Amino acid sequence: MTAWEIFVDVALSLVPPILVGGIFYLIMRSILRADSKERDVYSQIEAEERAKLEEK
Repeated sequence: MTAWEIFVDVALSLVPPILVGGIFYLIMRSILRADSKERDVYSQIEAEERAKLEEK
């Protein structure tokens, strides 16, 4: 085997873990962003409800 063939084999063997890691990163990022947005909306609704209670 030449050095070039070894390099190609190593590069090709790293492709699947990199792809799986990239997919995992995207999924976790979307979950965390959705959670953050949900918390913001919940805080806003809670603040509105508290303001309504203070008016009474």
